[in-house]
Amino acid sequence: MKFSSLVSIFFGGGLFGFGLTWSGMNKPEVVLTFLRFEDYGLMLVLGAATTTTLLVYQLAPRVMGKPLLEKSFGSHFSAEMKPTIIGAAIFGVGWGISGLCPAQAIAGLGMGRWNVLVALAAMVAGSWCHGLYLSRYGD
Repeated sequence: MKFSSLVSIFFGGGLFGFGLTWSGMNKPEVVLTFLRFEDYGLMLVLGAATTTTLLVYQLAPRVMGKPLLEKSFGSHFSAEMKPTIIGAAIFGVGWGISGLCPAQAIAGLGMGRWNVLVALAAMVAGSWCHGLYLSRYGD
């Protein structure tokens, strides 16, 4: 991987973590109040992030000839929706139980919230179990 790509990943990750923390999305108690329909502030954060990403993904290829650090814009198409829907449902249940997704947990570590290590360990264990499943049964 090129150094410039690593720098852009580091910058993007730092920007993401800062925004996540600034918005309060890294706190499980804030997320859980959102999921219980008691606080809709995170809907604003989600809406603003989604809108910004949608605009950039739609406009950047039209305005720029190529990305700043790559040869061309990439694309991804998922033909199979069943694994995506099942994975999203499982993720949603885990998110609802713990109040944390991976990004929130990692950002929480940056704030010194060491209790999120339990959630991160469970996420790693879940990913490991999925890897075992794929190695035995395939896609």
